[in-house]
Amino acid sequence: MIQNPRDAARWQQAKERLLGGRYREAVAGYRQLLAKYPASAELWFEFGNASAGELDFAAANSAYERALKLAPRSVPLLLLVAQQYQGLRQLDKARACLEQAAAADPASVDARISLAVWFEKERRLDEAWQCLEQCLARHPRDDQARYFRAFLLHRKGLNTEAETALRDLIRDGPRYPYVQYASRHLLGVVLDQSGACGEAMKWLREAKALVRQITDIGLLEREYDRTARHRQEFMAALTSDAIRGWREKFAGQDGKNRLAFLGGHPRSGTTLLEQILDAHPDLIGFDESAAFNQELAQRLVLPSGAAEAMAALEGISSDRLAEIRRRYLATLLQEIGGRADDRMLLDKNPSATMSLHLWLRVFPEIKVVVALRDPRDVVLSCYFQNLMLNATNANFLSLERTAKHYADLMDVWLRHRELGGFDSLETRYEDVVNDMQSEGRRVTEFLGLAWHENQARFHESSRRKFLYAPTYHDVTKPVYRSAVGRWHRYARELEPIQPILASYCKAFGYESS
Repeated sequence: MIQNPRDAARWQQAKERLLGGRYREAVAGYRQLLAKYPASAELWFEFGNASAGELDFAAANSAYERALKLAPRSVPLLLLVAQQYQGLRQLDKARACLEQAAAADPASVDARISLAVWFEKERRLDEAWQCLEQCLARHPRDDQARYFRAFLLHRKGLNTEAETALRDLIRDGPRYPYVQYASRHLLGVVLDQSGACGEAMKWLREAKALVRQITDIGLLEREYDRTARHRQEFMAALTSDAIRGWREKFAGQDGKNRLAFLGGHPRSGTTLLEQILDAHPDLIGFDESAAFNQELAQRLVLPSGAAEAMAALEGISSDRLAEIRRRYLATLLQEIGGRADDRMLLDKNPSATMSLHLWLRVFPEIKVVVALRDPRDVVLSCYFQNLMLNATNANFLSLERTAKHYADLMDVWLRHRELGGFDSLETRYEDVVNDMQSEGRRVTEFLGLAWHENQARFHESSRRKFLYAPTYHDVTKPVYRSAVGRWHRYARELEPIQPILASYCKAFGYESS
């Protein structure tokens, strides 16, 4: 497309700036290129990504629209733009791109499955099923389509049919690595729900062993362990005086938006609680937004040494703090059109509990809610998840590493709980499911709000939402108790990690046996 060597070099430089988070410089580079090559859909797409990074969402939308106008039948481009719209939480536009991709090339497996996945996330199972049937009519032996058909059978509650479909698929030897392990993983989930716990664990172990064969898990584990060691050293150096000092320096400043953070370990009931709170008309819940990671975690990268990290945190200027706050809130609020009025903002993001010190440095006035659940149920539930691999989720490939991750994250919370100096509340998943209104009221009042009748019917509004958490399908039902004490069915498999979890059971008030 770009033949001129100098312009090709400029394009590469713009790409590197975009990937490196230097959005302002990237935007400038893409503007220069587009002045010479306005017919390049790829340039407009990348310019849109850079503009979104610079928080110019109007320019990003305009760029994506221009790219699609130039290449309206390019399935790869349509799928990429859909992905960007989803990240920006512009769901109608994302869905429209997927539908356009499927119409542009009815034979495209990727387009059909992507649309089916979207419909399933919106709980439009009949339309998802129709997409899969249309795909299988053209490609009856396609591994991905067969796997997702089994997944839809599972979602429909037809676990006997799903089990048969998965066993057939596994026996046929799927060639796609993802389908190889995902089909085994899903079979484990299906068998768990059927009560065949022993065989469920067998298939899960086999699935996770396959992941280790196709990915350098050791590299991810070493990366995670290095970060965990630095975090542990920093936590030992963190003091209550520092936390209180951050808050005292902020006292009297105008926070404009009231902010709360809902954390805890993944699979501790954060999604359920967020949906209960989000049903309140004076609160907006954000379901695992990218705002924290993009605007705090990636912008406040601390030195590895504990003393140096503390000095770096203390040394952040008031102007820089104000800019980070502004960017975080702008990124968060663009998901709802940019306005919150005077409603409270609740950022539900359990993994960000690892970085609670960053929350307290940038938003010392924040209210912190930490969801607790029996550690054994948490570890087991995480092990049953099939998540996109990164340095954190790689821990969930073994029970031992899952227990280590639990300990690492909850040690962060226990240290902050010990130090104090900020507004916090613990809430237990078991209390929520035992008496949702009582525990929900307690958390709601901690946030400075009165209980609202809509919260008792949270599952009705949840059905109308596109949720990003892995448990999006669970919170569309009334509260249920079947997940409490689930670990007892796997007590033998959990025996090796019980010593790791025992102190946390004690710290959070759970029976040790």
